[in-house]
Amino acid sequence: MSKITSVRTQDVRFPTSLELDGSDAVNVDPDYSSAYVVISTDSGESGHGFVFTCGRGNEIVTAAIRSYGQLLVGRNIDELIGDLGEASRRLVHDSQLRWLGPEKGVSHMACGALVNALWDLRAKREKKPLWLLLSEMPAEEVVSVIDFTHIQNALTPSDALDLLSRGASGKEARIAQLQLEGFPAYTTTPGWLGYSDEKLVRLSRQAVADGFGMIKLKVGGDLADDRRRMRLAREAVGSQVKISIDANQRWEAQEAIDWVNELAEFDPWWIEEPTSTDDILGHAQIRRAVAPVKVATGEAVANRIVFKQLLQAEAIDVMQIDSTRVAGVNENVANLLLAAKFEIPVCPHAGGVGLCELVQHFSFFDYAAVSGTMDNRMIEFVDHLHEHFTEPVRVKNGRYQAPRLPGTSAQMHSASRDRWEFPAGAGWLEITQGAAVGSGHNS
Repeated sequence: MSKITSVRTQDVRFPTSLELDGSDAVNVDPDYSSAYVVISTDSGESGHGFVFTCGRGNEIVTAAIRSYGQLLVGRNIDELIGDLGEASRRLVHDSQLRWLGPEKGVSHMACGALVNALWDLRAKREKKPLWLLLSEMPAEEVVSVIDFTHIQNALTPSDALDLLSRGASGKEARIAQLQLEGFPAYTTTPGWLGYSDEKLVRLSRQAVADGFGMIKLKVGGDLADDRRRMRLAREAVGSQVKISIDANQRWEAQEAIDWVNELAEFDPWWIEEPTSTDDILGHAQIRRAVAPVKVATGEAVANRIVFKQLLQAEAIDVMQIDSTRVAGVNENVANLLLAAKFEIPVCPHAGGVGLCELVQHFSFFDYAAVSGTMDNRMIEFVDHLHEHFTEPVRVKNGRYQAPRLPGTSAQMHSASRDRWEFPAGAGWLEITQGAAVGSGHNS
């Protein structure tokens, strides 16, 4: 019987604020960070997971993962990964720790890191990338990992089984297609709010040359600036390439309506996070008022229950799941099935360190075994920090290529983790001891 012997965490941060990579109207100086965890067993196996943050506070998430991880130390790993639904419930519904949420914020994300690490271990044991493991699992087992608490008025176990049963038709051919052709991507690389106009134009043109059919621009700082940047981007990419915009929850509902309508002449494809992701009725109001511009949200949605209500209220045109915001693989499977039930496309959020690597698996699984379509479906891509992972994401001709190595793609090189561990890693010591420390850093 193999047991979990340790749950080890690291506070890993990268100084992306030096170049304003990731900057938007709210996150003006992010240092992309990872609250990282490794679950190890006495048989030599390990599972890797993490939570993405923007720097300060990463130590809080790391501490939460460490606290929840004590619930797993000494447990039989075969039992845990043999029933990942029960393993998730053991963490998410712990009788004492759940009071910190429940099912939202730091505590929920910490659970997700551990759940994802267990899936990583399971996928490695079965010698499959996560997307293929999920796609080939019996429908009944997929349903068994879902927590249907508080969503059964929108999605029941029977509904989920029906959706997966329908998705089984043609699944093998779709798996083969994914392995050959990959999945469509869009890029936010040109659109960070801190970039100069010259950099915006250059990267927008490069995105078209690289085969992307959509770029995304951050908006919400200043309307005149947004109009200028949208005009430059539209001139750079032409009329056939989509441009979406993202306000990162910057606006009140009416402000969002007015601002988006001011940008309508540049034909934005969607407005992302126009207001607080908790404001379901606000999203519905905005959606009615800015059509045909679509409304997308999800990267900061706390759990499946909020997604359920956004769908029930007809508040979004596009669901954007995030691989580390909710409680891991199990909850994102629920989110995919909710979207399928309501016939809403899923375009995952990515970009932050490791998020592209993780979230690609959900779109591949969605196409293979759930929705069976790529219509109006794309995965976000941002081209930085991939070199730190043992299987960095691969994008060719504007399409994600199928992950091939066993696991969830979460594993970061140990040298990268050690160099950028905060605050005493060699990379941070070089910055803090040098003359180029910026005011946005966490030192």
